[in-house]
Amino acid sequence: MTEAEKHFEELAAEIPEAQKGKMFGALCLKAPNGKAFLLLKNENIAIKLSGPVLEEALDLSGSAIFEPSEGKKMNGWVQIPAEHQSQWKNFAQAALAEVEKTEKKSSKSK
Repeated sequence: MTEAEKHFEELAAEIPEAQKGKMFGALCLKAPNGKAFLLLKNENIAIKLSGPVLEEALDLSGSAIFEPSEGKKMNGWVQIPAEHQSQWKNFAQAALAEVEKTEKKSSKSK
């Protein structure tokens, strides 16, 4: 287990309402409504943020808008390098609060 994976597991334990899952083949955390708000990718996290908190995250050295594949930017998602692990929890809690405001995922019927 890498250092970033260990920190991801600690985050998951510290945010009990978050559920672990997968997104783009990577470990992620989801809100009780099923919406993903954080994922671990390439020893960094990508996290769903908005407003001033998004700008604060983008101001960290090495942070950038998340691209799940090259050239495919995901607006509202910022990738934060492992060097800023000490701040991951604060951003994770802000992201969780934001996605909890959205509607619960509905299962599509055919």
